[in-house]
Amino acid sequence: MTLTDPVVPAPAKATAPPEVGRALPHEAAVLHVTGRALYTDDVAIGLRGVLHAHPVSSPHAHARITRLEVAPAYAVAGVVRVLTAADVPGVNDAGIKHDEPLFPEVAMFHGHAVAWVLGESLEAARLGAAAVEVDYEPLPAVVTVREAIEQQSFQGARPVLERGDVAAGLATSAHVIEGEFEFAGQEHFYLETHASYAVVEDDGQVFVQSSTQHPTETQEIVAHVLGLASHQVTVQCLRMGGGFGGKEMQPHGFAAIAALGASLTGRPVRVRLTRRQDMTMTGKRHGFHASWRVGFDDDGRLQALEATLTADGGWSLDLSEPVLSRALCHIDNAYWLPHLRVDGRIARTNKTSQTAFRGFGGPQGMIVIEDILGRCAPVLGLAPEELRRRNLYIEGQATPYGQPVRHAERLARAWEQVLTGSGFAERRAAVASSNAQNPHRKRGLAITPVKFGISFNFTAFNQAGALVHVYKDGSVLINHGGTEMGQGLHTKMRQVAATALGLPYERVRLAPTRTDKVPNTSATAASSGADLNGAAVKDACEQILARLVPVRALAGPDASWEEVVQRAYLERVQLWAAGYYRTEGLTWDATAMRGTPFKYFAYGVAAAEVEVDAFTGAYRVCRVDVVHDVGDSLSPLIDLGQIEGGLVQGIGWLTLEDLRWDDADGPARGRLLTAGASTYKVPSLSELPAELNVALLERATEDGVVHGSKAVGEPPFMLAFCVREALRDAVAAFAPAEDGASRRPVELASPATPEAVYWAVQEVRSWTG
Repeated sequence: MTLTDPVVPAPAKATAPPEVGRALPHEAAVLHVTGRALYTDDVAIGLRGVLHAHPVSSPHAHARITRLEVAPAYAVAGVVRVLTAADVPGVNDAGIKHDEPLFPEVAMFHGHAVAWVLGESLEAARLGAAAVEVDYEPLPAVVTVREAIEQQSFQGARPVLERGDVAAGLATSAHVIEGEFEFAGQEHFYLETHASYAVVEDDGQVFVQSSTQHPTETQEIVAHVLGLASHQVTVQCLRMGGGFGGKEMQPHGFAAIAALGASLTGRPVRVRLTRRQDMTMTGKRHGFHASWRVGFDDDGRLQALEATLTADGGWSLDLSEPVLSRALCHIDNAYWLPHLRVDGRIARTNKTSQTAFRGFGGPQGMIVIEDILGRCAPVLGLAPEELRRRNLYIEGQATPYGQPVRHAERLARAWEQVLTGSGFAERRAAVASSNAQNPHRKRGLAITPVKFGISFNFTAFNQAGALVHVYKDGSVLINHGGTEMGQGLHTKMRQVAATALGLPYERVRLAPTRTDKVPNTSATAASSGADLNGAAVKDACEQILARLVPVRALAGPDASWEEVVQRAYLERVQLWAAGYYRTEGLTWDATAMRGTPFKYFAYGVAAAEVEVDAFTGAYRVCRVDVVHDVGDSLSPLIDLGQIEGGLVQGIGWLTLEDLRWDDADGPARGRLLTAGASTYKVPSLSELPAELNVALLERATEDGVVHGSKAVGEPPFMLAFCVREALRDAVAAFAPAEDGASRRPVELASPATPEAVYWAVQEVRSWTG
């Protein structure tokens, strides 16, 4: 028999039990906890002859550079080179919108790098940077989003999302309420700060290792700064010590500095920011200002919403336009709004260029409607949980941008499961009883839903590639376009490949993400890493299996996987494949804000109980119950970790993490005041709920995605709304027992820090009927 003879197809893959669905630990967990996991700077610091880069930073939030004298830096021992705009052989820009000069003529925020110094040691580079002489002409600085609104300081697109007739909807509403709301951004605070190093190889090729979520875009930016074609630059991402969106766009400039320095000196160059530099120089989650009018009928059902969302974009556009677009697309969260008009705009302020962060605008849109419902429930005389329940989407309804809300019954099922499993009704009575007996300590209880769209808003990004190699001994190496930042993507990809080939998990290994292995990749973002790359890996494996079908017939039904692979090699059958996947069914008109931008919606529901101390505003999260929809989980232990981590990070954004800039009219105007762990509070073990119960929604298979799974990176972040709303509920319990006092809305700052909660309690206690 030969390969050209007709054969009866037999399964080509091995027969190990499926690895998809197994609760496996993170593939690098042991390396992480023992300190053996290598990150970008671990490799860079060991390079022979490596030079160290340090920025020359602007002490002004907005100032024109009138003189830049680098000669004094060369008098510092160990200084090798000072990089300025004159050294750039290509394009002096590090942004995809061409509005982020790598070496600016005008400093646009406090800490903006105007030059970089390369030294034999980091200390030499630091001293050299201090020696560079720069004269500035200070210019007026816009620091707050309210100042930007007053001065009409805007940039980028001004999208409008509209459905129905909002004026008519408000006119016919039984209750019309209006308000405004300003809420803060958030620092990414990944454990590994931004890091890159670059080496020029013997043929002039530039190799860059970067802590980047988007190696292809890093490659493109480095290439155009150096005046090279993309094939002359290779970018590798070994792994990241956290990213959360902060390494999607922001790494490109730092990689370009390393590459430029390496090109000019012929030596390896490393760029690694200190924590203070990272917080001072890099973008954060967008803060927003929202103004709104909302209408309800007599039953508390939403009739119309008119709102304006203003995102604080910082000094340049970065990803502010798609962030704003997603915010508008998620202002409905999980609620039916028959009439709606939302105007969006991006403020230009003299701060860091704000960027992607877990949820990518979704949380900022969703918090607006959750804040509206939390404020309006007492005015309408309804319990907040009942107001939310009455307005949940049901099957057959569509979003304001026209996408049908598929599987809305899962939302209702998760809602009921949380109510029942948490004993919500019984605990509501217990909370009321406790509050009646404790004048200075009150408890609050709340339940909130999540509906989050999965896919990139920019349709072209919804594609992925993978490369799968089967070696002669039957072992497998896979390379895909996604990057690993601790979220467990590589673990899932190994499980997908092992299941597709019928192999044990241990027979599959991951190679670092590199642009010369899988080109033209999309960022690992939008919670789509497993959906896109998993499908591409599966496609490559299936191509190989198809080629092995006739080989299996030759080798015999009892042949092992290794024997089939060895026979395939002898028969000159290709044992590697390039897989590809594109998400089907997506359409999006960014101008009209209409279409089907998401492959599906991920659903979740969470309930929280908190306790607030009136004397200090301090509080503790007593309990959180979660039911979350991940479809058929690829890796349950990884997914549980993502749900718990997302929830806690969301609690941080809503209750702890308070970004502060100096907005006084002084020499430090625009300086970030919370530029380190001593002044910026991130969640720790002490902020974890005392009791945390997480369940994955059952009977939730998703059609048309890899193994019926759903994305899990971003949606759990918004589960934290229940904690903020529970704090509002607890604050409301301090209202005096007078007629009418309980019908007033409780306004709560975001973040609801203990200080903010204290002042909210004082406000409520001052109410009279």
